[in-house]
Amino acid sequence: MGVLGSAVDRRKFGRKAIIALSVMSVMGLASQSGDAQAEEKWNLANAYGATSIHAEGNKVFAEALAKSSGRKIVITVHPGGSLGYKSVDHFDAVGDGAVEIADTPGGFLGGIDPLMQLSSLPFLVKSVDEALILMEVAFEEYSKVFEKNGQKLLYASPWPASGIWAKAPIKSAGDLKGLKIRTYDPGGTKTFANIGAAPIQLAWGDVVPQLATGGIESVLTSAEGGVGQKFVEHTPYFTEINYALPLNFVHMNRDIYEGLSADLKKAVHSAAAEASSRNWKEVIGRTNRNYDKLKADGGTVVTDGTDNLLVDMSKAGSIILDDWLQKTGDRGKKIIEAFRAKVKS
Repeated sequence: MGVLGSAVDRRKFGRKAIIALSVMSVMGLASQSGDAQAEEKWNLANAYGATSIHAEGNKVFAEALAKSSGRKIVITVHPGGSLGYKSVDHFDAVGDGAVEIADTPGGFLGGIDPLMQLSSLPFLVKSVDEALILMEVAFEEYSKVFEKNGQKLLYASPWPASGIWAKAPIKSAGDLKGLKIRTYDPGGTKTFANIGAAPIQLAWGDVVPQLATGGIESVLTSAEGGVGQKFVEHTPYFTEINYALPLNFVHMNRDIYEGLSADLKKAVHSAAAEASSRNWKEVIGRTNRNYDKLKADGGTVVTDGTDNLLVDMSKAGSIILDDWLQKTGDRGKKIIEAFRAKVKS
């Protein structure tokens, strides 16, 4: 069944999905080049580049699913926003059926439910191992958010730790005063506002154009994200602050998922587990490789002389957890308590 057939005939379109029909026509042409014997031909949207950790993970997922399903399900991965969707568009696009699957940063889902901002709370986790524990503790609650909105959460995996890309080293709170810095969620926006910066929350596709035109001067993201987009051309310094290891979520339309046989559902989850495991292992060594590439491109990694900055940033971000707990209530409290208990054990 082609993309237009599966998406139009099997569910009603929402307003945003109707607007996206022209995009889906392109998707249909792309899927026709897949396995002619496939029962399901899906498209996976990702706003980040093909060499990003998550887009590479999407390919692992697609290949594993083709194998585990006996090529009954074939996925075409569309990195770099090539379907015309920004990350902020993914949730509605998947829910409406305009695209079958998407890979979406959690920071853009805070408007759906504040719980989704958990992984980007500043300085909550201190390592990849802790980020994994937090994800596992919260996974059931994450899944409920997607279920309530007509979607199925398949897996979640992290970015390397967020730092600050800028035109000069950032070593003190004074260096951030008035700095126009891109953030990726409300928590980051509040944290940098609290320390005196001038934060602007932007979707990934808008970052490079804003850097090029001077709309922003700095970017909060991982070395991974900046290396892929050649940030050194605009912001040659990356200051390591280990702000957070935010998650991306791979989620699919629930109607399509529920229409699968038990064996194909099992194949989907098997492939999701393989892609997730790959990403969590990959993120550990990715930082060093990104630093090597950054330096080769002419950039500088700042790791020393930032002690006072980190103290000031931790203070600026301390109220963000309290705000989050107020918004999420008992759900958030139980997750944080379970996470801290597991970290101590």
